[in-house]
Amino acid sequence: MIRRRDFLGLSAIAAFGLVLAGCDSDSGSKVDTSKARNGAMDSFKVGDTFKATTPLSFTFLFSDQPTYPYKKDWLLFTKMAADNNVTLQPTIVPSSDYEQKRSLLISSGSAPEIIAKTYPGQESAYVSSGAVLPVSDYVDLMPHYQDKVKKWKLEPEIAGLTQEDGKYYVLPGLHEELWPDYTLAFRTDVLEKEGIAEPKSWDEFREVLRKLKKSHPDVVPFSDRFNGNSVLNIAGTAFGTVSGWGLVDGLMFDDSKKQFAFGSANSQFKDLVTYFNSLVSEGLMDPESFTQTDDSAIQKFTSGKSFVISANSQNIITYRTSMEQSLGKGNFAVRKITVPGGPAGDLIGGSRLENGIMLNSSVKDKDSFVALMQYIDWLFYSDAGQEFSKWGVQGTTYTKEGSKRVLAKDINFQGLNPAGTKDLRVDYGFSGGNFSYGGTTDLLQSTFNDEELAFQKAMKSKTPKPVAPPVPFSDADREQATLVLTPLKDHVKQNTLKFITGQRPLSEFDAYVKELDSKGMGKYVDLANKAYKAYADKK
Repeated sequence: MIRRRDFLGLSAIAAFGLVLAGCDSDSGSKVDTSKARNGAMDSFKVGDTFKATTPLSFTFLFSDQPTYPYKKDWLLFTKMAADNNVTLQPTIVPSSDYEQKRSLLISSGSAPEIIAKTYPGQESAYVSSGAVLPVSDYVDLMPHYQDKVKKWKLEPEIAGLTQEDGKYYVLPGLHEELWPDYTLAFRTDVLEKEGIAEPKSWDEFREVLRKLKKSHPDVVPFSDRFNGNSVLNIAGTAFGTVSGWGLVDGLMFDDSKKQFAFGSANSQFKDLVTYFNSLVSEGLMDPESFTQTDDSAIQKFTSGKSFVISANSQNIITYRTSMEQSLGKGNFAVRKITVPGGPAGDLIGGSRLENGIMLNSSVKDKDSFVALMQYIDWLFYSDAGQEFSKWGVQGTTYTKEGSKRVLAKDINFQGLNPAGTKDLRVDYGFSGGNFSYGGTTDLLQSTFNDEELAFQKAMKSKTPKPVAPPVPFSDADREQATLVLTPLKDHVKQNTLKFITGQRPLSEFDAYVKELDSKGMGKYVDLANKAYKAYADKK
């Protein structure tokens, strides 16, 4: 679901009323890397394993998941201490409070050196204060990172991280290829019983729902979860607009005009809400899809009260477990379908950039600065470091059979080895969200079952939506843009629901666009195009 540039960080700061004061704002002075080499390797290149020449310790902001809570004696940490000569000192923050706590720590100047779990865009709020390091100044110390950016042709995505000063402040996770995961799940046993083929387009999707409604008049075939945000996101791309999770900053780039426009005001957005309005008005889609809890939507699907729901690969496992209890094993079949194509083409959106890390600007003063950059490069960007973060220690948590990785007999991970009495994350700390970012497609798919591999193969036929250029706002313009964007997005979300559910007639779409104008849409788009033009003129 990520994302070209987003305003999550800005929104968080606005919500908490934080003023980033008291931080080191001297971000213009670069580190003399010829001197800050305590613990650094003299030679560090692609394929090398980092090992500090003297024991080092770095502080780390750790997002703690209740499903695999932090343990200081995890093999993840003890192995790093032994093999890399690095000890991490974590500040533990519950995942539910992570964004708020991260903002508070950064604003108070007390954030750890390594700030994990940061999505591209969230760093923007901390740039002007000098609270976080302009990491682009130091990627020359990161051979694995540079190698992957060049080899995978990630330069356009990386360019999207650029701030007004021409630098970027977050080190993102890097994927070799797009990783589509969210789509629609069908009760495929019901489709097969009725002789209905899986839909390949959104028009076909509606026809499938109509056939299901005809054969099951008492059922509303499609009752969704995620408040409709997932299905609106993937459909929005296929319709040539942005919606749901894809709304983000609301901007869409017109490559022919070389300028941005507000996506939720275009004719394609009208087509999108008109389409979903038809689903609701014909009784094909539950209007509660946009307001109900996930649990309610899941209960309807797993009890047979609906036949279609949004899902990712892990959701499918959860649905099947529940349905074995409610419907009985062997009495159902559930599968993800390939994302339908639409008027704009057989497209998929997304980015190959994953959440990553920021660095506290205080690391500039460490005599071990170069070693820190080498360590981060190895752990987050080398093939060996990424495999370690995901799978653990070969011979202990997994083995290799040819090129295939196989969990140790007593270890389970997301149902790959159900007989295992220990868990790769819970008991060893691997495959956790603080470290396991990006990597090769082979590594990403190494934990996928055959069904998910088939889905990924089918999705390769889709055309990726082009990556839009960056919008590096100045501090003053960013503040104005954020103030305008918040009410704009609120109005879009409210009226998306109203148009789809029939609370507002589609004949009032032009009036809705004028309302967006009155709320500052034109000003916001002008600010975006001003920022883009300034960036383009510097290229």
